[in-house]
Amino acid sequence: MSPFGLSGRAGSVTTVSERVVLCYGDSNTYGWDSETGGRFPPEVRWPGVLAAELGSGWRVVEEGLGGRTTVHDDPLMPHRNGLTYLAPCLCSHAPLDAVVLFLGTNDLKPRFGLPAGDVARGIGVLIEHVLASGAGPDWSAPSVVVLGLPRLGRFDAADEQFDGVAAKWERLPGLLRRMTEELGVGFVDLGDTTAYSDVDARHLDRAGHAAVGRAAAHAVRRS
Repeated sequence: MSPFGLSGRAGSVTTVSERVVLCYGDSNTYGWDSETGGRFPPEVRWPGVLAAELGSGWRVVEEGLGGRTTVHDDPLMPHRNGLTYLAPCLCSHAPLDAVVLFLGTNDLKPRFGLPAGDVARGIGVLIEHVLASGAGPDWSAPSVVVLGLPRLGRFDAADEQFDGVAAKWERLPGLLRRMTEELGVGFVDLGDTTAYSDVDARHLDRAGHAAVGRAAAHAVRRS
């Protein structure tokens, strides 16, 4: 039995031609627009770009929540623990062919005091839960693609919300690459692809969403 109880689904497994991808992330998956304080339209957000790149035969499910962490409760923003919601999310959208994880930015907030290794390990815990979920076709494991963080945008060094973040940020790609190799899942280092906007240093602009969507599509096709 799946640890999430998915093997208790009633009836026989139905084979469908449509492949389903779940995009699980934070405000950058939600599509926060730093310039307007609103939300980018669906076709601009990276999951929308991913869907356009994949084309027919694929369906992309957006699951982005501002402030979402990997596995941590935020005392200032409730209901942001990514692990807590992962199981019902997988159950709700199963069967899933692929899960794209784009998290870690919020784990670097100074109030959590996490070293880079613990941020990477939080993503690893999510990967392990997806692989053990039975949320894929015929109760198999969905394939997993981890999106590493884009480069930081320009920020005010006096801004306390970025205390110590840059040094941890630089260590993350290597840690995530090793961890994803050990777990046998896909990894895209978005630091090689794009950067966060200089408006607030931690959110994608339109060009960033386009770059992430294209990179994710390439990785999903290979997964």
